Amino acid sequence: MCHNEFYWLPRIMTTDPANDQQLQSFVEFACELADVAATITLPRFRQPLPVENKSGDVGFDPVTIADRAAEQAMRQLITQRYPSHGILGEEYGLSNEGSKLTWVLDPIDGTRAFIAGLPTWGTLIALYDGSKPLLGVMDQPFTVERYFASGNSSGTTTCIHRGKESQLQTRDCRQLALATMMSTTPDMFSIGEFEVQQDLAAEVRLMRYGGDCYAYCMLAGGHVDLVVEAGLSTYDIQALIPIVENAGGIVTDWQGGSAASGGQVVASATQELHHQALARLQPAAKKSASTL
Repeated sequence: MCHNEFYWLPRIMTTDPANDQQLQSFVEFACELADVAATITLPRFRQPLPVENKSGDVGFDPVTIADRAAEQAMRQLITQRYPSHGILGEEYGLSNEGSKLTWVLDPIDGTRAFIAGLPTWGTLIALYDGSKPLLGVMDQPFTVERYFASGNSSGTTTCIHRGKESQLQTRDCRQLALATMMSTTPDMFSIGEFEVQQDLAAEVRLMRYGGDCYAYCMLAGGHVDLVVEAGLSTYDIQALIPIVENAGGIVTDWQGGSAASGGQVVASATQELHHQALARLQPAAKKSASTL
């Protein structure tokens, strides 16, 4: 069960009681992983911390001891509990390749925000069955928020904030002219991608940058209507797909296909809005290569 009393997780119902029981055990375990990661990341947030640039002299791709130690702790717990499962993490790659189930981990999604002292980073945890994420968790321990959903289409998206539980629903926004749109940074787009992203941004009511994983949770909660991004890795998006979709939203790549492999991703509050966004993004859309 979850160690933090604020982080109760709802029971997941499927049509098969056996599958329901198994999925619930995975839910509880994902909660444990988030708790373990928080014991490592939270004490280091807004503290002096050495930052390494994984990109060397080309660009800036930061990593800290908090990223690496949190992933190591989660990996150790997975190996102990589910030794046959695979693990894909941002810092240490893929292990146990070929497993039917793979835990997909991003210990700190938004490391740039983390080192800047901004509480828009989060720990992402998904369980992938080879075709879709079975569950997704986004945990923000500084603000004491946890967002959760299973991959079951009949499920719900839950936010637990300082002990208060709420079921999330995307906003019923069907026109670009009324939409709030977010992207993490202009730097994530190629020249062609940025051109279509800017054309789309010119049509919406409000465009904001920043947010990382937090933007998708704000979409699930009805505060943001569109998230448009590119250059994502599998571990950047998989946990967020169930969170958005079970709240009523849609997540695909720019071609309208699965976003589970990352790459170009668009998340929308409604089908109508999604179709409009895809039409604008189509000139720069390309198929993403699979990471798993």
